[in-house]
Amino acid sequence: MPFMIDHSACLASAVGKGGLDEATFARSLGALAPAVAQLAQQRQDGSLPLLQVPDQSDDLGPLRDVAATLMETCSHVAVLGTGGSSLGGQTLNALVDRGFGPPAGRPKLIFLDNVDPDSFSALFTSVDLSRLGVIAISKSGGTAETLCQFAILLHALLREVDESRLAARVAVITEPRESSLKALAERFRLPVLDHNTGVGGRFSVLTNVGLLPASLAGLDLEALRAGAAAVLDGTLSATTTEGAAPALGAAVSIGLQRANGITQTVLMPYLDRLAHFGLWYRQLWAESLGKDGKGTTPIRAMGTVDQHSQLQLYLAGPWDKMFSVLRMDTQGEGRRVDPELLDDPRLDYLAGRRMGDLLDAEARATADTLIRNGRPTRQILIDAVDEETLGGLFMHFMLETILAAHLLEVDPFDQPAVEEGKVLARAYLERISP
Repeated sequence: MPFMIDHSACLASAVGKGGLDEATFARSLGALAPAVAQLAQQRQDGSLPLLQVPDQSDDLGPLRDVAATLMETCSHVAVLGTGGSSLGGQTLNALVDRGFGPPAGRPKLIFLDNVDPDSFSALFTSVDLSRLGVIAISKSGGTAETLCQFAILLHALLREVDESRLAARVAVITEPRESSLKALAERFRLPVLDHNTGVGGRFSVLTNVGLLPASLAGLDLEALRAGAAAVLDGTLSATTTEGAAPALGAAVSIGLQRANGITQTVLMPYLDRLAHFGLWYRQLWAESLGKDGKGTTPIRAMGTVDQHSQLQLYLAGPWDKMFSVLRMDTQGEGRRVDPELLDDPRLDYLAGRRMGDLLDAEARATADTLIRNGRPTRQILIDAVDEETLGGLFMHFMLETILAAHLLEVDPFDQPAVEEGKVLARAYLERISP
């Protein structure tokens, strides 16, 4: 396992009345044994394709070929998509692009996951369109936002590049069936990578949906899947649910909701490179579990930033939240605060320390303070922010979500409530004269 998770401070024995009592916890864990066994069977018989993805490798060659073609002529690549078609790629890219640009020799990835016309106007004035590549991602091939984005960028590119050269600049990921996006790709003879038909968008980060951007960013794709496989193997080979970390997480989350009225779950990474991971998790948990009046509300907080904006509420507000503090030992990392610059005894606590010392101290202090105040808190401790760890975290939270859905008796793979808004948006759009 590329990380360790400590759930003990979610229990009443550690935090008092705010925690989950042992009997309820045991019942929730026991109820998950059939679900874990079912996952093991589904991995074996292939009935849940998500569980086969970590062991695949034959799909990596085609996506690397597309990435190599784009890199030959593109200084920037716009990744079009929304929700699960974008958040995974953004999370992966954040491993190497910290907001200051990509690694040397790699294109700048621009994730366009909305249809705000101002953002596209800024894109057209900021980027050399003659060196812009495009990846359009939509599982169904009919996502209105992605089709709108794609049509506008195609029109702009065709004014810069001859149509015969478009295939070297543009790629599509969609299901292998008839769709509007597929038709556009065929019309302009663009390369198409097949979206796995059995893997939904919010679960697709380890497929080509996430790995094509990751390949452009120069990440180790095999290590990503190896990390996911390690978590999957560890979960499905556990002799009891007590030994399966995703089962523990699901039992704690849903047990706290039922027994203690915990309706919100806060994921708080203390590492900037995992900021987007929190946003990926937010969609996964919300869209998978929020059905039939059930589910809990996921919140992404960031340490240390939200110590100054949210922690007052977390410590002294309603008893309706559980917390997951995601941290790494950063002691001794970063640049040192020069004592000679701080000629002030009030700053002795900083003098001579490194930035990583402060980050580590604040992460530990936040977790300990939450626990001392009786707030159920689990700690996720990682050794490194790398591909193997991130792949493992992806798989852990996907499994935890599936198991939580089992306890809630909802289908984690559909999103029926979203469709009403899509239908209504199209009706409104049709009233607008072109």
